[in-house]
Amino acid sequence: MSWRDTCCGELRRDDVGRRLTVAGWVDTRRDHGGLVFVDLRDHTGVLQLVVNPETAREAAEAAHQVRNEFVLRAEGEVVARADENLNPNLPTGAVELRVERLAVVSRSEPLPFQLDEEGVDETLRLRYRWLDLRRERMQRNLRLSHTAIAAIRRTMDELGFVEVWTPSMTKGTPEGARDFLVPVRLQPGRFFALAQSPQLFKQLCVIGGIDRYYQIATCWRDEDLRADRQFEFRQLDVELAFAEREDVLEVLERCVVASFEALGREPPPRPFARLPYREAMLRYGSDKPDLRFDLAIEDATEVTRGSGFGVFANAPAVRYLTAPQAFSRSELERLERDAKELGAKGLAYLVYDEEGQVRSPIAKFLSEEELARFGAEPASTVLFAADRPDVVVRVLGGLRAQLAKELDLADRRRDAFAWIVDFPLFEWSEEHGRWTFSHHPFTGVRPGDEEWIESDPGGALSEAYDLVWNGWELGSGSIRIHDQDVQRRIFAALGMGEEEAEEKFGFLLEALRMGAPPHGGFALGIDRFVALLAGEPNIREVTAFPKVASGSDPLTGAPTAMPDAVLRELGISTIGQPQ
Repeated sequence: MSWRDTCCGELRRDDVGRRLTVAGWVDTRRDHGGLVFVDLRDHTGVLQLVVNPETAREAAEAAHQVRNEFVLRAEGEVVARADENLNPNLPTGAVELRVERLAVVSRSEPLPFQLDEEGVDETLRLRYRWLDLRRERMQRNLRLSHTAIAAIRRTMDELGFVEVWTPSMTKGTPEGARDFLVPVRLQPGRFFALAQSPQLFKQLCVIGGIDRYYQIATCWRDEDLRADRQFEFRQLDVELAFAEREDVLEVLERCVVASFEALGREPPPRPFARLPYREAMLRYGSDKPDLRFDLAIEDATEVTRGSGFGVFANAPAVRYLTAPQAFSRSELERLERDAKELGAKGLAYLVYDEEGQVRSPIAKFLSEEELARFGAEPASTVLFAADRPDVVVRVLGGLRAQLAKELDLADRRRDAFAWIVDFPLFEWSEEHGRWTFSHHPFTGVRPGDEEWIESDPGGALSEAYDLVWNGWELGSGSIRIHDQDVQRRIFAALGMGEEEAEEKFGFLLEALRMGAPPHGGFALGIDRFVALLAGEPNIREVTAFPKVASGSDPLTGAPTAMPDAVLRELGISTIGQPQ
């Protein structure tokens, strides 16, 4: 390239004697009155430039004027550093460039923050994201993302998948989140919805004979933002014709392993664990359990049916977990407050001290059989929840996750992947007083459970599955319904009449009547996956231009109010004035 012969971070001892040109940003400058030292930076690393006024007078005059983040172009000879000047902390620390010509390509104003500054407010970093992107952390994360996605694409190609682009503007359908709406100028009062996922399109692809479809798809959901959620996000969208569950899981496992290998990491062993939903909820209190530590929830409902402790004897469900620490009274009081925030009426406990002696106000009410059942190692605490099964699950699941963080129980050397399978087909919605879908309304029924769609919706299991990594849900999928009669029955169970079903999904029902193969797929959350690969707690750190929690974009100032003339042209009027 005319601007540079090599990148800053690539030079080593073997390059000594070469005459070349480099270009980049000024990382630091040290002006000794005579000699000027400049650390020049690009995405590959840092190279020290040495400018000597005795051998390069014009270059030295330019070097005296440079400041951090100026863009420079330097020509000269690569020389070895003196032994006393070696920098073992830099890959280029054994060499430097003796500058003969130096050009200031671009100047920089004083910065709102320094690139090596710690603790910079996130909103400020996002306001000046172009500066933040120059930092080593963001450079590493975005390049890691590229490497992982490139490995996924190679894997999909090797497995015979065809990448098919699908539209972003589509018809709004009930998929569990609010749609972003797009007004149509040519049809005032009518709206497209930005696709929450390509779900229906990918099903139509396989019905259309694309046996193996995939796409790195951009999706939109109008949801509250948090660490693992943005308005717009990417997913690896996959669909296979003539597939069973294990066929789909095999594809995703190979993509995960390929990403690990591309990054030079030890991949997780295959096959990943399969964990039924019911077991996950009973043992871990979560459908996305972190399996890097034990701390399993145990059931004590039957053993406490005749307990002398009335709270246990009369509760619909009694379960417990054993924490590897003897908690103090103040710690127990704090844990009880936390349990109450999760919905518990209280928190019973048995504390075993260093000698194994039990300390608890409820111990005197428990039989020898009960105490033997709950016996724990010295220096541990047994925590109980007694209530409705759903409350017990929520309380102990929340405490399990909290204790894992507080006691640092997770083995950070492990990557614990698991498939959660056999989800319920329906969930009861107290808010709407009817059954709703657990996954989405196109999820297949477990073979043999079709008869329960009408007679016992809560007992029917689905062919849905989730992929979980270290307590994060990476994505979900299912074997789909390919029989239009079954699809209509599902819609009916959800309280959707024939007319409504036709209005919302008529095109899908029509496609199912014209030779739909058995099919299934999955959607892997790319941003969550990359965040975990990068060791980042927040997907904003692996997203080039994210929104903040309020839903605003500090960089551009979006969203903004639109002029009345624009709204009128779209046939839109607003209620109230934007602040």
